[in-house]
Amino acid sequence: MLFTISGKHVEIPAAVKSYAKEKTSKLPRFYNIINQVEVIVGGKEGGNMAVEVIARAEHKKVFVVKENGNDVYACIDSAVHRLEQQLRKRKTKERDKKHRAR
Repeated sequence: MLFTISGKHVEIPAAVKSYAKEKTSKLPRFYNIINQVEVIVGGKEGGNMAVEVIARAEHKKVFVVKENGNDVYACIDSAVHRLEQQLRKRKTKERDKKHRAR
């Protein structure tokens, strides 16, 4: 799985990079055809942070989550949690559609 992290108008410390990589490395457990995860951390006025997590899967499936807050770690946690919910829902829909009773 390809992992990239970038910052908009803010420098990203190594601790945040490793934290984001650790959290997003568990995403293929929920939807096993994910091949790329991109995390974008942006700084806003007033010290707020914006975190956007983009997961790309096979067959041009893209999952996007945006989160705002004061703490970058809390934003990453919340964004990954919401993305896990999206992935779980998609996988359930695909599995139910495939094994539908006739």
